[in-house]
Amino acid sequence: MLKQIASGIAAQFGSNCEVVIHDVSGKKMDHSIVYIENGHVSGRKVGDGGSHVVVEQMIQEDAQPQDYLGYLTKSSNGKVLKSSTMYIRNSRGKVVALLSINFDISALSMMDAAVRDLIMPRDSAQAEPEKIVNVNDLLEELIQQSVALVGKPVAMMNKDDKVKAIQFLNQNGAFLVTKSGDKIAKYFGISKYTLYSYIDTKQQEGKAHD
Repeated sequence: MLKQIASGIAAQFGSNCEVVIHDVSGKKMDHSIVYIENGHVSGRKVGDGGSHVVVEQMIQEDAQPQDYLGYLTKSSNGKVLKSSTMYIRNSRGKVVALLSINFDISALSMMDAAVRDLIMPRDSAQAEPEKIVNVNDLLEELIQQSVALVGKPVAMMNKDDKVKAIQFLNQNGAFLVTKSGDKIAKYFGISKYTLYSYIDTKQQEGKAHD
């Protein structure tokens, strides 16, 4: 019955899926494989030994082992495998066999490495992708950032608050956007003359400290 299940799994998932049955009822660690489908995946055959999972079960004889699912292994022929091992018990509840399924993911691993190299930024410290925005969106975003910097809505801002916000916009290139002065002056409820006087105010303060 177990061999039929193993054969069915191999048939369903194809030649990259190796299915192995290990007999752990005895102590033949180096000859535990009693059935194998697609042995070319790991380069093993009936009569060969098992992995550390098989050896541990034989040595420890754990009565309640947990199935070991989705772990990575590497075969002796260098293939990267994604493996799962399930414990088979007899009518008395004793573990007598292990059913192991090994998928050859070598090609997928190479593809994953290539894709990761393609999509990862050169600057490993970059946490989030930079947004690509058009100029108008950028101006709007800078305005919102200036309001957040002040920490109060425009309707509640005094002169110093507006000077602080407008200085932020000036330092971050907002006025390089065509006709940005009109939009910024309207947003803060001031004239363009006042707008540029706020910029000049800061520049004059800077000169006074030179």
